[in-house]
Order: sequence, then C-alpha cells, then structure tokens
Amino acid sequence: MALTVVGSIAFDAVRTPFGERERMLGGSASHFALAASFFTDVRVVGPVGDDFGPEEIGVLESHGVSTTDIEHVEGGRTFFWRGHYDHDMNIAHTDDTQLNVFAEFVPKLCEENRNAEMLFLGNIQPDLQRQVREEADGARFVALDSMNLWIETAREPLLDVIGMIDCVLLNDAELRMLTDEPNLVVAAHEIMKHGPTIVVVKRGEYGAALFTGNDTFAMPALPIAEVRDPTGAGDSFAGGFLGFLDGLGAHSPSNGELRQAMVRGSAMASFNVEDFGTERVRRLERDEIDARVTAFKDLTHF
Repeated sequence: MALTVVGSIAFDAVRTPFGERERMLGGSASHFALAASFFTDVRVVGPVGDDFGPEEIGVLESHGVSTTDIEHVEGGRTFFWRGHYDHDMNIAHTDDTQLNVFAEFVPKLCEENRNAEMLFLGNIQPDLQRQVREEADGARFVALDSMNLWIETAREPLLDVIGMIDCVLLNDAELRMLTDEPNLVVAAHEIMKHGPTIVVVKRGEYGAALFTGNDTFAMPALPIAEVRDPTGAGDSFAGGFLGFLDGLGAHSPSNGELRQAMVRGSAMASFNVEDFGTERVRRLERDEIDARVTAFKDLTHF
C-alpha cells in the first residue's frame, strides 16, 4: 500500500490555558503523516527551509515516513504559525503567519508519489491541489481538505478540484460556508452533487459525521480529561481515517470500512489533543490505539 500527502510542513508556536510551546513541529502534512504511519506507509510532499534540520526529519523517519519528496529550499525559512487558544479550545486565534518557503511552493512528485494508490491533498491553494491531482494519475482514491481562506478567495477553483476527487474532509463551519447550507445533512449531499461520493464532517469536541450516497454515520468525540492543544487534530483525524483505509487496501471502501476508518481517525485526533503539537502522537504505541478503539466501542454501545 502507498499513501501520499501533499501539504504544509511547519513550525508552530502555540499558547493555551494549559501551557505553551515556542517552536514545535507542525503543519498539516506532518500531523497527517504521523497519524497515518501507524496504519500504512506514508510519503510526504512539502517545502522546508534551512531551519528544518535532522531532528525534525528524524521525527518523521522514525515513524517510517518517507521524506524523499520534502523539498529543502536553500536560503529559505520554513512556514511558521503562531496562535493561541482561550478556554474555548474549538477556536484558534492566529497571532502571526509567515508563509516563507510555502509562499512559492510548487509540488514536485517523484514517480512513486505520482503512482501512489491513495492521495491526500492537504490544506493548500486549490490550483495546486488540482495540479497534484492531475499529475498523480495512478491514485485510486483521493481525499481533500481545505479551509475558510480558500472558500472565501478561491471558491470556484476549489469546487473544480472537488469534482475530481472521491472524498472531502471539512469541519462543520467550512462545509456550511462552502455550500451556503446551515443543515449539515443537506450541505453534505450538496457537495456530493459536485462529484465526491464521501463527505466527512469534522466537528471537534462534538465528534464527526460521515455521509455517502446511501449511508449516514455519526460518532461522538471521546471525552478526554486533559486537552492541552487541539492544533493538528483535524489533520490527525484525516491521517488515521485514510491511513486505515489504505492499510486495508480499501480504495473503493464499503460503508463498513468507512465506519471503521472513522473510529481510527477519531482515536488519532483524541491522542493529538492530549499534548502540544505532535508530542503525544510521536510517543504513541500501537496497543494504545487498539485500547482507544475499544473505548470508542464501549462509549457507543447500548
């Protein structure tokens, strides 16, 4: 199996009511890849600068993530984001964004990534997502994430690339914004009219929902006693979700396989929020994931 992710690799500075970190590994591709690596082989495509060194590369490679297509831009600096959370941890407040090498990013895929069976288009400019989708013509299953910035500034290009993929993963606010529909059920089916057969709605502390043409599935988030930093939780969810499907070889997944993948995605997101950045997922063991999947089953059984 082979899963490629194209997205941001970053340094984050985060402050929450439970602590802060000044400079830690972040970015959509990093969080996604680490979560997915527990289920399948992962390749990362994204740019970094001279400040991204062996320690950061080692975090990814120690989890078996291929870093061959990470582009090192000589003389550049890595994408940087600074933000904070108040007691409502569903809302991230951006204090500073420095695109740096990400501003001129043009994805470059090696042959292995062009032929990867599963592809995740992380939160990047829609025209770049389209370019990657067209180049990765070997992909049998393609999923996409986006954000309010692209919905506001590049709505039509985003809808165009959505028409070229199989699965959309958005949070509830983004889905409502993109479709102008307040009801999530209606909004999900509106997205499916553009082409995707699967819509996953990330709902933060309220869980997640799955919509296909003939099935609807919703699950709660696992109650966590200590939530320290939610940064990257959505990307960790996507990594667990797609990583599990790719590990099964489920590139035309059944409803049952999708439901199982939802649980793995939710499990990975629940670990992510327990510590800052990638710190919790980096030290995670597979038996902990299995135990958390069991906890989700117990939570929803009646």
